[in-house]
Amino acid sequence: MDVGLVLSLSVAGVALGVIEGIKPGPLLTMVIRETLSGGLRAGVWTAAAPIFTDGPLIIVSLLAASWISTRPSILIAISILGAAYLLKMGLECFTIEPPSYDLAEIDVSDSLKRGVLTNLLNPNVYIFWFLIGGPLMASAADVEPLAPVAYAMTFLVSIIIVKSMIALAFDRTRGNLSHRSYSIMLSLCGVAMIFFAIGFTYQAYDLYQAL
Repeated sequence: MDVGLVLSLSVAGVALGVIEGIKPGPLLTMVIRETLSGGLRAGVWTAAAPIFTDGPLIIVSLLAASWISTRPSILIAISILGAAYLLKMGLECFTIEPPSYDLAEIDVSDSLKRGVLTNLLNPNVYIFWFLIGGPLMASAADVEPLAPVAYAMTFLVSIIIVKSMIALAFDRTRGNLSHRSYSIMLSLCGVAMIFFAIGFTYQAYDLYQAL
């Protein structure tokens, strides 16, 4: 076993997971949205979305990276669908009412579904794994089969932990938020989602122009 390669890819996975965890994006915005409206459990479930989105993509990207990279029409379709979904969720942020702080009965499975859907419709996830992560793991797998596994596992664990910590930070502010402050924070989430929707639309347009 090439221990050096396994360790180096593990460190890379942790570093990238932390960076992606704190980087503003649709999923982080959704984590904050769900935490503010449903509590810590809802935020953590949303943060767990990469297990169900990136996990399968990691496997597929190892096998189909070169094929996807030559078919931008797939990424165009994902970008358009993602823009529409983020626009819908962003507009909803302006109408969400402050929650009851007795959240024991809330079904957090819907938060997980929204997190998974948000990530599935984010073209940047596909671009990363098919054009960067997949080829990197494929080249490492030729030398040490365990190296890409270590990379994928450390990345997923790191990104989920970081986003869950952010959810915890926002959850601790909820009890101290006034109605106005709560509305302002959710409105900011809504504005961010709308901007991401616009960004996805431009991304689809750029891909179309490159055809």
